[in-house]
Amino acid sequence: MQLIDGKATAAAIKAEIAEEVKTIVAAGGKRPHLAAVLVGHDGGSETYVKNKVLACEACGFKSSLIRYEDDITEKELLDCVAKLNRDDDVDGFIVQLPLPRHINEQKVIEAIDYRKDVDGFHPVNVGRMAIGLPCFISATPLGILTLLRRYNIETSGKKCVILGRSNIVGKPMAQLMMQKQFGDATVTVCHSHSTTLKQDCREADIIIAAIGSPDFVTADMVKPGAVIIDVGTTRVPDATRKSGFRLNGDVKFDEVAPLCSYITPVPGGVGPMTICSLMKNTLSAGKKEFYKE
Repeated sequence: MQLIDGKATAAAIKAEIAEEVKTIVAAGGKRPHLAAVLVGHDGGSETYVKNKVLACEACGFKSSLIRYEDDITEKELLDCVAKLNRDDDVDGFIVQLPLPRHINEQKVIEAIDYRKDVDGFHPVNVGRMAIGLPCFISATPLGILTLLRRYNIETSGKKCVILGRSNIVGKPMAQLMMQKQFGDATVTVCHSHSTTLKQDCREADIIIAAIGSPDFVTADMVKPGAVIIDVGTTRVPDATRKSGFRLNGDVKFDEVAPLCSYITPVPGGVGPMTICSLMKNTLSAGKKEFYKE
């Protein structure tokens, strides 16, 4: 069994990005600029945005953080998005989700200029990804693809089971894994109503677990030699930790790991690659790689 080290891989990629940014700036080019909009004080979102700011520093990017209280109106937030769309200095920006209930998330996502949508959530980017055109790919699926490539894990022709059908991970991951230029795999998507879920998992060469249920994948669901990618990050109580909780994946790591050829830990697996992928998208936005002006 080999552990897939997302933390080390992300650090290496950020160092590569920093070198490229140095070259761009030295040649008189523009330093990439990522802006983040944070509404309210959700603990997870606060941590995530803080890590994005630190990643920008590591990559040599300019970063901006725009904060609002959770009583902001939908119109005020949409006005902020429109302002960022018009700001030529901002190459890409994200509106951190989740948003307060009184704000329509999809409306906000669709208001973002798709050429600056480095989260890859805008319907234009989602649609282009689905048919294999250049675009911003959402960060977690892009991070998973990057890990598979960096560890030289063969995906072509393999049976891949994806647990979960969310718009952020499950659906785009399925699209990418079946596309010839990315995964080139045979893909099955399982979810809470799948009647043959365990059987499908037992036949899988690769399992990507993004179902949001701690310890869901157990040893009896995994065939020997399978590759396991654990996307789950659920906070579970842990009295031994200073914080009072720990992050738990969708995979019962201790019993599943001995069976695998490769497995990602939680934390330290997919998580660091998500932010790293956002940096890759921001660099692409700065270079206008996908959408020429």
